[in-house]
Amino acid sequence: MDDNAIIYEIKKLQESIDAVNLPKELKEKSTAMVERLNFMAKSGQYSNDYESIARYIEWITSLPWNKTSKDILDLNHVKKVLDHNHYGLQSVKDSILEYLSVMITKNLRQAQGADLFKRAPIICVVGLVGTGKTTIAYSIAEAIGRKFERIPFGGMGGAQTLRGQSRVFPDAEPGLIIKALRRAGTNNPVILLDELDRVTEGSRSDIMGVLVELLDPEQNRNFSDHFIDYPFDLSNVLFVATANNTKNISIAVLDRLEVIQMPSYSDEEKTIIAKSYMLPKILTDASLTPDDLVIDDNVWARIVRPLGFDPGIRTLQRTVQGLVRKVMRYALEGKIKQENGPFKITLENVKEFLPA
Repeated sequence: MDDNAIIYEIKKLQESIDAVNLPKELKEKSTAMVERLNFMAKSGQYSNDYESIARYIEWITSLPWNKTSKDILDLNHVKKVLDHNHYGLQSVKDSILEYLSVMITKNLRQAQGADLFKRAPIICVVGLVGTGKTTIAYSIAEAIGRKFERIPFGGMGGAQTLRGQSRVFPDAEPGLIIKALRRAGTNNPVILLDELDRVTEGSRSDIMGVLVELLDPEQNRNFSDHFIDYPFDLSNVLFVATANNTKNISIAVLDRLEVIQMPSYSDEEKTIIAKSYMLPKILTDASLTPDDLVIDDNVWARIVRPLGFDPGIRTLQRTVQGLVRKVMRYALEGKIKQENGPFKITLENVKEFLPA
């Protein structure tokens, strides 16, 4: 890269800084970096720091320092979304509605110039695998009109995964919190901290220490990512956590969480979910309609529990997906005919379409 090209690229860095409403101190810091590069380039001493500084400026100018999405402050809308996305789970829905009632009331009072409510505890949905913990978090984001980001904690091996690494190290990059904010493009997304109990044992104490800072309203206004090296205000973020159990979550973290127990589904609830929610969606995803496949009512007991009891619905979803796929395959192979209407799954043929 010749000198003119270098000076041009450095000028573009300054323009990107000026185009964004950065915090004052961060703008001064990044501008000083660019001025140093510019001085070295003009004196014929091109700095090897260019790539590092350019990458840093790209990150800080792409973060949503002042971009906030507008909330849907309507509890009836929240209820409709939860009821549409989740059958049953009334105790879970009631807890979420009560939690969001505090947030909605607080936002409405703030809009009127009053700040009378402190932040409510952060929800942590605890339950067995496959019971729908993650989808509850999606529904909360949809219900209040916020962006949604998920951070998986399963197998997380170090606190720097969350907090980032200092730029003095080669190939350093921001942590998952900052990356989630950049993807969301707003400073108030719903961020799901998924499976807090599944971090690696050797890193658990360090990760729990970062979580305390993330979840504590007195601390997360000045969250420090080691790569960004400037506090980011996380007080607008709505964190939702999940866990299979609370055994491996530190007491300090649990103290900042409102635990909601996710119940297991009964066979009757699974049947309704499979018939009314799963099958129509799976058929649509496969470009099929109810005119292509019908499942007799007395067959669902076999579909719901093909391999024994399962507390969640993930296995049920896979079973129904597999059944539909096999029907489609048989239709293409000419093994089933549909001249006289939809193909029917009955007690006589269901075994052929279920897992062995």
